[in-house]
Amino acid sequence: MTKNKIFLAALAVITLFFGATFATAKAKKQQKSASLKIVTTIFPEYDWVREILGENSADAHITLLLDNGVDLHSYQPTVQDIAQISDCDVFVYVGGESDKWVSDALKNARNKNMRVVNLLEALGDKVREEEIVEGMQAEEEEESEDGEEEAEYDEHVWLSLRNAQILVKEIAAQIAKADSAHARIYTANAEAYCRRLDALDKKYSATVNNAHTKTVLFGDRFPFRYLADDYGLRYFAAFVGCSAETEASFETIAFLAKKLNELGLSAVCQIESSNGRIAKTIIQTAKAKDVKIITLDSLQSTTSRDIKKGTTYEGAMSKNLDALAAALN
Repeated sequence: MTKNKIFLAALAVITLFFGATFATAKAKKQQKSASLKIVTTIFPEYDWVREILGENSADAHITLLLDNGVDLHSYQPTVQDIAQISDCDVFVYVGGESDKWVSDALKNARNKNMRVVNLLEALGDKVREEEIVEGMQAEEEEESEDGEEEAEYDEHVWLSLRNAQILVKEIAAQIAKADSAHARIYTANAEAYCRRLDALDKKYSATVNNAHTKTVLFGDRFPFRYLADDYGLRYFAAFVGCSAETEASFETIAFLAKKLNELGLSAVCQIESSNGRIAKTIIQTAKAKDVKIITLDSLQSTTSRDIKKGTTYEGAMSKNLDALAAALN
């Protein structure tokens, strides 16, 4: 290598190093200068906050912790994640079994005036325990220290548009307390957004009411319990919504295949992270013809790249309505 080439290579390395350092410093400076720092765990919370802030989002720093497609149930916070929570003004999290780490993070937080929104607490008695429906492959129940089985609540509360409206208003109320100067703006934005969600909820109701069948069959986990309850849908599935299982037993496959034939369903559903293997096996076992595999988005795998491409909670739920309509007809 010539001296000139060595010099150019060294210059490139130095430029990359200082460029990365400058970018990191700039990002930290922007976060520090933000008038409002909000940390959210999952995408629906993050998008609700963006809608609530509206034009004021430019003056806020909103963090999405699960921004790389990691599932809520397997997420483990990093030291950086804990540090961001410690200093934020508002922290929003789901509050179920997957968020047991949060209590320690909040206990050691530096900002003692932080506003915290626990979605399950905000919903109160609207939260449901996970249920095992006929044919579903159950997991072993965990026992508490006194030997009793612990109740496990279904964490997927964001998949109900009706729950979403309650949660948006609660998050807006806490943001308004953290930034009272713009409280009216946050309240107005939340109300306008909830009107749109309510309109979408009405479209769901109309679609289900006019559908050929009121039953869905999932060759997968079933995180749509709250959505099913909202519209009176019956469902069969391989696993509960929070299950870690990926392989269905012969008995589970056989039961779902029998139901597919018995009910004359036109589709087997799955969630966005599925590899499709269980759904295909059910169809093959049923020897069913013209049965589609339809994917619904549980909004657990949304990444920062998806957000940059324009993914929104409202848009994803609209697409889910189209998918549901296809599965019910």
